[in-house]
Amino acid sequence: MKKIVLPVDFSESTTTLLDHAVDFAKTVNAEITLIHIAASDIGFVIGDMGFQYFPEVEENEIKYELKELKRLEDEVKAKGVACTHILKQGVPGDTILEYANEINADYIVLGSHGRSGMYDVFIGSLTKELTKKSTIPVLVIPCQEK
Repeated sequence: MKKIVLPVDFSESTTTLLDHAVDFAKTVNAEITLIHIAASDIGFVIGDMGFQYFPEVEENEIKYELKELKRLEDEVKAKGVACTHILKQGVPGDTILEYANEINADYIVLGSHGRSGMYDVFIGSLTKELTKKSTIPVLVIPCQEK
């Protein structure tokens, strides 16, 4: 069975991405691993007293993200595709590529939000980064939010 790594960010376009990824997985006889990259500095805030760390903020955010990953995993399984999930912290592009290589993934399936131009200059594009760096085939699903 082939392996698909499917990065998710819990945006409104995640449902569209999931539907297309499930269809693709059925076509190529693959299982899906959902991956979400959590921010490394979730519990840090800056205020009058400088940087402060609130572990309960990070703990609550991680719990929420794991709950969402489990919900999406159950949704994929209900559509007849084997699925697991993993949450990692790190630089998104590098972490996704490292994990995909680690599990010998056959494909990375990504959503593209359709942003370009100045957005990419200042924010960057994970999809663009992964399509440039990946040695694993990358399938890009257009998921423009309406």
